[in-house]
Amino acid sequence: MKTCLTGLVALAMMASAASADIKIGAVVSETGPASSLGDPEARTLRLMVDELNAKGGIKGEKARLVLYDDGGDPNKAKTFATRLVEDDGVVAILGGTTTGTSMAILAVAEESKVPFISLAGAIEIIDPVKPYVFKTPHTDRMACLKIFEDMKNRGLTKVGLISGTDGFGASMRAQCLAVARTSGIEIVADETYGPKDADMTPQLTNIRSKPGIQAVLNSGFGQGPATITRNYAQLGITIPLYQSHGVASNAFIELAGAKTAEGVRLPGTALLVGELLDPKDPQKPVVLAYKASFEKAAGAPVSTFGGYAHDAMRILTEAIARAGSSKPAAIRDAIEGTTGLVGTTGTYNYSKTDHLGLDLSAFRILEISNGGWKLVK
Repeated sequence: MKTCLTGLVALAMMASAASADIKIGAVVSETGPASSLGDPEARTLRLMVDELNAKGGIKGEKARLVLYDDGGDPNKAKTFATRLVEDDGVVAILGGTTTGTSMAILAVAEESKVPFISLAGAIEIIDPVKPYVFKTPHTDRMACLKIFEDMKNRGLTKVGLISGTDGFGASMRAQCLAVARTSGIEIVADETYGPKDADMTPQLTNIRSKPGIQAVLNSGFGQGPATITRNYAQLGITIPLYQSHGVASNAFIELAGAKTAEGVRLPGTALLVGELLDPKDPQKPVVLAYKASFEKAAGAPVSTFGGYAHDAMRILTEAIARAGSSKPAAIRDAIEGTTGLVGTTGTYNYSKTDHLGLDLSAFRILEISNGGWKLVK
């Protein structure tokens, strides 16, 4: 009897091993101060794994998502990343909703040699290139370049800068200050605010007082940009206001208020204006398919941030299929070999020297109009 039981256990173990799922790890800020970004990311990742498995998985193997919520805390993000690698045995990690959490996760990924695709914006995540770290959003440096390009097209060259002191805001501030020198833009004011500040009228009053100022740019995400937009209207400031890609979602319009946000411009992705894209635009079918799928499942509008997660999951799962292996090193190589992958954010072309894979053409300048978005030609 004992021999029979031993044999049955062995057969069960072999069957289990043969049908083992491909474990994909994720750490996002589903709750906390960055939840407007992390919640659609989490929903998207769950949705995509369900859809993938309904279609047969990855070359016949089921994918299993192991997702943790770091609440926007870098220390928790690092702890969860370590757990994903050491306890859960994932083949790759997606996430890092914010710059701070991404930097914490990438340290684990590099040490463990497990591929990590970040969903955050700061250029430091992939510059300099780190072997196991990639990202899907445009960098903050690219956002500065795109915004300054639009400003110059409008004849605006004297700019006031106001930035959050969080990781994203501080990084974008540094990039905009550096880019301005070679973009023909003069930064005539440079103010900052903290993540818990509830009133930015003193900083905006200082900015408004600068002689010849023509526009204002806020580098930040979360509640701060909405507060600035409301304060801007309360002070009666009429010069153009630009925000970062860190608030490219309908949630920002709701927080700021449609009336006060009217006319605000920012660099964003095709996802927010999918219906307005040219029929020949290769992103249009991708964007509309994801939009329809997400909104049906979530009962909420798509956001740029969910789009970052969509692209990361596609890049990863297609790389696993190409690699023909679930070994992290093989998957890393396949991710780096990704070319011509059309996502909601742009068309990705990774290489040994470029772990972002996007150029400036992937950014669209968007303007808030009548409570929605319009594409600036």
